[in-house]
Amino acid sequence: MPRKRSADRIGPLKTRSRSGCQQCRSSKVKCDERLPHCTRCWERGLQCQRGVSLKWESEYLSRGLTFGRAGVWKKGQDQHGEFAADTSISSTSPTLSTTTLYSDECHEWLPVPRVYGWSFINSDYATFEQPRAVSIPTSPLTYQIDRSKDEGGCLVAVKCSERPRRSLSIFPELSGTKHAQLFDYYFQAVCPRTTPSQKEPSPFAALILPFSTVASQTLVKAIQALGACHWSKSDSKLSAVGLRFKSAVLKELRHKLATEGPLKCSMDTEILVIMMMLCLYEIVDDCDQRWTVHLRGAKDLVAFRRQRESMWPSPSIRGELDSFSEGFFAFQDIIGRTACGETAVFGADYWRGDEQQINVWMGCSPELVSILSMITELSRSRRRNMSDDDGSSFFLPAASLENRLDHLQQLAADPTDITLIAAADLKRQAAILYLHCALYGASPSTSLVIQLVCEILNRVSELIDQGIVASMTWPVFVAAVELDPLNDDIGRDTTGLPISGRALVLRALEAMAGSAVTNVTRTRVVISKVWQMRDMNTAGTGLHDLGEDTSHLNDWERYVAPVSNAMSLA
Repeated sequence: MPRKRSADRIGPLKTRSRSGCQQCRSSKVKCDERLPHCTRCWERGLQCQRGVSLKWESEYLSRGLTFGRAGVWKKGQDQHGEFAADTSISSTSPTLSTTTLYSDECHEWLPVPRVYGWSFINSDYATFEQPRAVSIPTSPLTYQIDRSKDEGGCLVAVKCSERPRRSLSIFPELSGTKHAQLFDYYFQAVCPRTTPSQKEPSPFAALILPFSTVASQTLVKAIQALGACHWSKSDSKLSAVGLRFKSAVLKELRHKLATEGPLKCSMDTEILVIMMMLCLYEIVDDCDQRWTVHLRGAKDLVAFRRQRESMWPSPSIRGELDSFSEGFFAFQDIIGRTACGETAVFGADYWRGDEQQINVWMGCSPELVSILSMITELSRSRRRNMSDDDGSSFFLPAASLENRLDHLQQLAADPTDITLIAAADLKRQAAILYLHCALYGASPSTSLVIQLVCEILNRVSELIDQGIVASMTWPVFVAAVELDPLNDDIGRDTTGLPISGRALVLRALEAMAGSAVTNVTRTRVVISKVWQMRDMNTAGTGLHDLGEDTSHLNDWERYVAPVSNAMSLA
């Protein structure tokens, strides 16, 4: 017998009840809807519940089930003669209007933002259990910068997994060995990443390359170890190769120090260069406390050398490679200590306070580095002398340093090297921001801090668009940790939408990961930890829950310093 059509039926159209209890609905039986308990639940001793039940379409589709009554047309017609769709897919409450939920007239629909792989997830259970714990995940590098230019004059990005260009080997005796390309990788891929200048060669190539032709095999192995470690970020098979080279170099270095003694070794240029390669290896690898071991060892050798030179003055001028090696360790120490405020290993006496020429590797002048060292030391002195009544031992030096930064001039050997000059001025701006936070207690809500953070991050964005990402770790870090957690907008894009400072920082770090000889993963984790601590404090679950009295600490000492130990920001 044919089924009756809707038009042939007599009586009102029966529709599904929307106010039945959840027990009856799950059992697919009719509910009499009595209150407070329906008859079926009362007879069976069940808990009669009514309310909203949210259902997710993706869950139903993954199980191969139909999602509610979505897309099913009613068998009646509305007053306009058109078929009406049943939108009752997620509500079992008679008081919840599906029209209110899905009507464009009542709500403004916002665009769904694009979700990137580096997007910041604020917190999890471990964040609240151990607020200051810093866990470093594995984050392989993705790209490297090739110094060759395309037709438009822009830098060409190539995948890090590509092998170095074929060329005549610098060491012919290495051409037949299994790991000959590690040496070439160092000079072709690692050295160009150590300077923001596109006109001046990196001292890691200009000074170390000629010296390596007359050095021992220990230095060659140290260079190969660094090349393998950096390359392993895109090819994990090279991690074990780099570890074997590093172990061999450490064994030979210990033997030389034990047989010749520290005083004689301090006059050997090769020793500091080898330790510099090992220090960079540890920074690129995990950036933990191990790189500071080489830093302190180099400090002892430099102290022995200076002691010997004072006792037996030599008419010969110290080589340029010696000065570069000492400057490498001193710069790593000073820039790293700005974050944590620990005791100095290399003091400000390693820098000339009036040297304005920009160092190609540091990306700033030695005078700026000297000022940064004095800011950190003055911040430590302020904490020790909190009882100073008139504050004359603090405010006068602080004002002097602020005045020097405001009038600081940094000169490039080539005045047309625009990228190097831009990198140096970016560090000067970051130094001003650091001074006000470390000495004057400025915070993300301070108007000057908001202004400086916006200027720094917008300049970082411009440099990244130009393909310049080297020597920006420290400015990005200083600006990132001082972002306002309640409003991180730093401007407007071309369409008028606000630009998120946190999103820009994460994009900058992603670009830097393939273009700097440092551990960007560690930098990102510390920045994220500072953001978490600030967000928790804003939400009322902050540092006071740890039972600590932080009233005597400024903003930098409260949020940044506790999680920034042993960082390399050079």
